[in-house]
Amino acid sequence: MPRTLYDKLVDSHTVLRLDEEHVLLYADLHIMNEYTSPQAFAGLRERRAPVRRPWQNVAVVDHIIPTHPLKHRVILDEASALQASNLARNCELHGIALFDTNDPLQGIEHVIAPELGMIRPGMVVLCGDSHTTTYGAFGALGFGIGTSEVEHVLATQTLVHRVAKNMRIRVDGRLAVGCTAKDLVLQIIASIGAQGARGFVVEFVGEGISSLSVEARMTLCNMAVEAGARSAVIAPDEVTIDYVSARAHDMKRHLPRAIEQWRTLRSDDDARFDAEFQFDAGNIGPRVTWGTSPDQSISIDERVPDPDKAKTPQQRDAADRALRYIGLESGASLEGLAIDRVFIGSCTNARIEDLREVAKVVRGRKVDPRVRAMVVPGSGAVRDQAEAEGIAAALIAAGFEWRQPGCSMCLAMNDDVLRPGERCASTTNRNFEGRQGRAGRTHLMSPAMAAAAAITGCITDVRKLEQARD
Repeated sequence: MPRTLYDKLVDSHTVLRLDEEHVLLYADLHIMNEYTSPQAFAGLRERRAPVRRPWQNVAVVDHIIPTHPLKHRVILDEASALQASNLARNCELHGIALFDTNDPLQGIEHVIAPELGMIRPGMVVLCGDSHTTTYGAFGALGFGIGTSEVEHVLATQTLVHRVAKNMRIRVDGRLAVGCTAKDLVLQIIASIGAQGARGFVVEFVGEGISSLSVEARMTLCNMAVEAGARSAVIAPDEVTIDYVSARAHDMKRHLPRAIEQWRTLRSDDDARFDAEFQFDAGNIGPRVTWGTSPDQSISIDERVPDPDKAKTPQQRDAADRALRYIGLESGASLEGLAIDRVFIGSCTNARIEDLREVAKVVRGRKVDPRVRAMVVPGSGAVRDQAEAEGIAAALIAAGFEWRQPGCSMCLAMNDDVLRPGERCASTTNRNFEGRQGRAGRTHLMSPAMAAAAAITGCITDVRKLEQARD
């Protein structure tokens, strides 16, 4: 029977078929953080069970860590410090590698795992974080799991997995100047809806995908979960192979055979998909969210939609509530809307390519004096590289705060938070009510668009700044 890439990944990792809908799935790699693992380790202690394969588990402190630009970081919040110390103790007890608070390679879990060569095509990667879908950029199957499932994976290196349906999203053409993978994924989510891919694993295909860098593909797969997708995958190509080969230092002897196998990881030509969508990358402009869900976005040259024109009463009520929270009216333009904060970071957009785009916009310019703007690199390695390339110096000269790596203001689990009523141009993945701080207002956009907002003090079409420079 013809198989999709997702089907093949599941087939190759199925330990046991449990029934028509469920399989026992083997995990090549399990990644943990400090806030979804404590209960799992406690469960192991109660059962007096060991970690089955500690060498296939890795842990990162990233969500609760402060990002102040200090060489030696100390977690002052007592509850957060306890989470970090518990993780360190559990990792030491079970022999699990840990990237702790002051490890030079510490960073956001979904940034450091790829950059350190942990993610390879064909793997199954699990993590107690919904944005584990990021790893689909490599032709790997990655998805988030709950705390009870974390315990099961630690004890068995397997997971009971409900097999998903297959969705294919074709993207033709290429993105125009000033547009990025962030704009593309915001367009896709707005088109199919926040639950449009619920119950599916999405495979992205087409010229619009193959023309993207690996880091851009990570942004795309990272946010597929915001359309409800269980996971997302992109068939590995030479771009993928070059990226992984440069980082998978432990497999040099086996690399030729591995590459040969990676090239087979693709859907069969006549594989059946349960749902399909098609987009033209050339028709996509810079996008910004207007509401409190990632599917509530418009192009920068469009107007905030009228809730009364929503397709369902539920969508109308959601749009009404979103506009009240965000402080906007239907028919308004987002361009020119004043902002108070700019946050550039997160597992979606804190890689070196993202920071290069930001530096292009801000070089020779200054952050608006009314705006507090911060850049939080995704890892210690990204921070070092940005400093070596002169990116950090350009950001600091423009007036940005240059921080230490971590999740930071993405989810307000640390001391980087919005104050009530503050409006933020953000490169994160979610704009839910209170996500970045109680009563804070978040507008999702690309790093280049966030940089433009920092310079002008308002939401701005970055293409106009680029034209002004030309």
